[in-house]
Amino acid sequence: MTRWPEILAAAAIVAAVAGAVVFARSPSTSTSAAVLPSGGEGAAFALSGVRVFDGERVLPVANVVVRDGRIEAVGADVAIPDGIEVVDGAGRTLLPGFIDAHTHSWGDAQRDALVFGVTAELDMFGDWNRIPELRAQRESLAATAQADLWTAGATVTAEGGHGTQFGIAVPTLAADGDAAAFVGARLAEGVDYIKLIVEDFSTHSDTRRLPTITPAQVADAIAAAQAGGRLALVHAATQADALHAVVSGADGLVHVFHDAPASQAFVAAAKDAGSFVVPTLSVIAAFAQDGSGAVLAGDARLAPWVDDDQRATLSAGFPGPARPQALDNALRSVAALHAAGVDVLAGTDAGNPGTAHGVSMHGELGLLVRAGLSPAQALAAATSVPARRFGLADRGRIAPGLRADLLLVDGDPAADIAASRAIAGVWKNGHAVARPRVEERAVAAPVIAEGKLVADFEDGGTGVRFGHGWQLTTDVIAGGASIADQAWTSAGAAGSRGALRVHGEIRPGFAFPWAGTMFHPGAEPMQAVDASARRELVFHARGDGRTYQAMLFSGASMQGMPAMQPFVAGPEWSEVRIPLSAFAGADPALLRAVAITAGLPEGGFELFIDQVELR
Repeated sequence: MTRWPEILAAAAIVAAVAGAVVFARSPSTSTSAAVLPSGGEGAAFALSGVRVFDGERVLPVANVVVRDGRIEAVGADVAIPDGIEVVDGAGRTLLPGFIDAHTHSWGDAQRDALVFGVTAELDMFGDWNRIPELRAQRESLAATAQADLWTAGATVTAEGGHGTQFGIAVPTLAADGDAAAFVGARLAEGVDYIKLIVEDFSTHSDTRRLPTITPAQVADAIAAAQAGGRLALVHAATQADALHAVVSGADGLVHVFHDAPASQAFVAAAKDAGSFVVPTLSVIAAFAQDGSGAVLAGDARLAPWVDDDQRATLSAGFPGPARPQALDNALRSVAALHAAGVDVLAGTDAGNPGTAHGVSMHGELGLLVRAGLSPAQALAAATSVPARRFGLADRGRIAPGLRADLLLVDGDPAADIAASRAIAGVWKNGHAVARPRVEERAVAAPVIAEGKLVADFEDGGTGVRFGHGWQLTTDVIAGGASIADQAWTSAGAAGSRGALRVHGEIRPGFAFPWAGTMFHPGAEPMQAVDASARRELVFHARGDGRTYQAMLFSGASMQGMPAMQPFVAGPEWSEVRIPLSAFAGADPALLRAVAITAGLPEGGFELFIDQVELR
């Protein structure tokens, strides 16, 4: 039986989700008003007799007083004021909220992170247009259902380089481009730090290569970032590129390379440069296909809060053969760097296969301990160390005056790191965070916007009347090589002004290649909407005589297979009418996306669509 629908579904979803890096959805609603079984809400409360890991050391027994979103006092001799609620901390450990130092935060990422005690995420590729909103959120002490977020915005990457394959229009640095000017433009956008990508794909494939920025551009970009008062962070895939980055003054590496264990020369250079490393062992474990993500999802202490989408991504691996040596190399490198005194920060690369926001931090801590950090050192790598290295002065520790972003767990994770998974409570800005289990969460999709017309392309552009625009999707995200482009073109159906032209090439290199375009009917990518009142997908098409596929993505999980219906696009405009009931297994009450793609046979394709409607 062909696996085309299954593979297309998984990869197209990943592409759509990766495209959503530049947009964040509002937190989902919940039917549960539960906060903590032990309380801890209001303008002031206290935790009594609790073990405290303050970000740097363990206080065996202490009282902690929280008032107006901040920590007022902590210590064994701290008196608890009369009249405030008290949470019993006996047998428990209070920790600073975790800081994930490498994520890709789209959709519900900030909500999911907070559920598992990650109160801040450092996004390494995101939407610079959201920066004012993100800054206001993290400066606020109001109650929230989301972790705070910092972002690198657009990365410093080459034309056609890593980070450009997701169907998103992003700025790129030309081969002969001025790196300092490019960084200056990112600084003007208000990014929180600068991330460079030095990735030619050689550690992932023997044959495929990507263009990447030059060594001179790396050095110039690092200097420009630091001159602008920002950290310069480097994604370097090989040890040679990582060595050049730290010698050039990079503040940090946001992955540990895995082509070989760190050499003594590299360790010495990183130490001398004062560079830190965010190993992202969780995602390297997914390259190794070691199954640790699935084990994490099944942990009884975490599983009730892991939804189907998170479970699917945690269980996913990267295409190709397992690479256990990659994880072994990475663990050995972390051990050597840590032993030499190089700062190691906990980051998961959540948003990639093998990971999920929030929950993967607990697996990352275990991997850091496996690499040689003590449990307390691993906890510091997720709290005080990233706060210090990224200049997050109001968090990462439990101390008077700091923000009350807190995680309470049963047991002692400073002795047994897996105890971090036994979450008894989470506070953000001093407010207890509701943590309904998956079965308690409501799935209430908003009703699709009024009006049957999706797009008629009469305005000279590719906009839509509702929903979230047209987004390219190709098999590149799954390791393929197919390409696609889309643009407005004149002379639409029935003499109308314009249409959408989608063209490209289906190339060898992937078993079930595809390329095309995707429309999201919700306000955000892959957001489910209730389209149960609609009966038919209608559009006009013309093309090259190929058979194309119209697909509906729907259901409670983003990981479900799309329902598919073929159509032929001949040389003359014709109307395509497909009843939604013909999409077997689709659930229009939870409609997420409509895609139109080309597949086999290999070769170029050209398709025009116009007058797209959901009637």
